Amino acid sequence: MNEFPRTLKIVTVWLLILLAVWLGVKWFQNRQQLSRFDHTGDEIVLRRAADGHFHWPGQVNGIPVDFLVDTGATTTALPASLAARAGLPRGALLQSMTAGGTVQGHESRAELQLRGGVSVQRLRVAVLPQLEAPLLGMDVLSRLHFTQGNGVLRLRATPP
Repeated sequence: MNEFPRTLKIVTVWLLILLAVWLGVKWFQNRQQLSRFDHTGDEIVLRRAADGHFHWPGQVNGIPVDFLVDTGATTTALPASLAARAGLPRGALLQSMTAGGTVQGHESRAELQLRGGVSVQRLRVAVLPQLEAPLLGMDVLSRLHFTQGNGVLRLRATPP
């Protein structure tokens, strides 16, 4: 065996190029996500993402998540797959009114940690099987003072 066949060399070069492109895209996406969040002093600043929504990184029972901030949601809602990974207990059945209509799910309790130091213990959440992304509802947001303008959402702890 003197050398790799020419076809194998070409395939290897293309695989390396594709790997480099994929790593570059992942790096760019990570930089975009980091630039959407800022925490200075007692103010948390979220910038609107390319999808038109505000996202707030956090954790549910220690599992990393990217919450979609939903001021139209009364209750924080989690996908069933996330609830299972986080080991959330299954509570009473519930019906939830969503933009897509009425859906069936169940209640649970979760520990939420949001970047910037916001945490909520034993929060009642709705677990919905068809939900694609975790929604941060007014049950958490109403505990904060927030303003929105020019693609920026500013949040502060509500004074006692």
